[in-house]
Amino acid sequence: MSYQKYGIPPQFVERVKLKLKNPAVKDKIRLLLGNVTKYDLQDRPKVKKLVKSASSILKEPLTDTQEDQIVAFVLAQKIDPNNTFHLLKLWGMFR
Repeated sequence: MSYQKYGIPPQFVERVKLKLKNPAVKDKIRLLLGNVTKYDLQDRPKVKKLVKSASSILKEPLTDTQEDQIVAFVLAQKIDPNNTFHLLKLWGMFR
């Protein structure tokens, strides 16, 4: 998995996926990310803020190192939330 190259453990990803199955948590994350643009996802401070907010919603405390690893991963993906191919690629990565 490409997220593992950034030091993000599969156990962490599995915990987050499980928490996102809760409709209330999923809705809060959806609200957080609803208006995010590809430019936001290439702006380190904005991504860091989103990661902190998502961590809080998911009740997944992160160390500074873990935060930096997740931010680096998101920046490297060059995600465009309006590009279906990008979203399918991410979906495949985390299935």
